[in-house]
Parts: sequence; C-alpha cells; structure tokens
Amino acid sequence: MPKKRGLAQVPVERRREISSKGGKRAHELGRAHEYTPEEAREAGRKGGLAVSRDREHMAEIGRRGGRASKRTAEPYNGLEDALNGRR
Repeated sequence: MPKKRGLAQVPVERRREISSKGGKRAHELGRAHEYTPEEAREAGRKGGLAVSRDREHMAEIGRRGGRASKRTAEPYNGLEDALNGRR
C-alpha cells in the first residue's frame, strides 16, 4: 500500500479544523457562495438523483435502516467513513 501523502497523513479532526478555517476565511473575504433556498433545493435534488443511481449504495442504506429499526445500527461517521472508503 502506498505511503499517505499531504493531508492524507493528517488526523481527521485536524483536517476538519483546517477545512473549517478555510471556509470561514472565504466567507470573510466574500469569495464563498451562499446558496439561496432554491439553489440548495436544486443541488439536493441533483445529488439525490446521482446517489440513487448507485444500486449497491442504496441497498446499503436500506440495510442500515433495517439495523437501526432493530436498535443495532452501525454509527455513521461522515467524513471519516468517506475517507476510509465506507459510505
């Protein structure tokens, strides 16, 4: 397995701190885009369509929902899961 480079070798919490600072700074400088409710709705719709095309991913969502209903759900760790190849 290749050696991690750049930010890949930085702990997840530190990456979050760095990302947060970048986002805040962009807003301070007026360079960040702020979505209107309509733009956010459209972006969510497009994202949902893209995600729903991945049948394997949708099946996994269903399995997790079934586990959650039985109170045995695996916690979802967002960024950490995504970085480790889990959805």
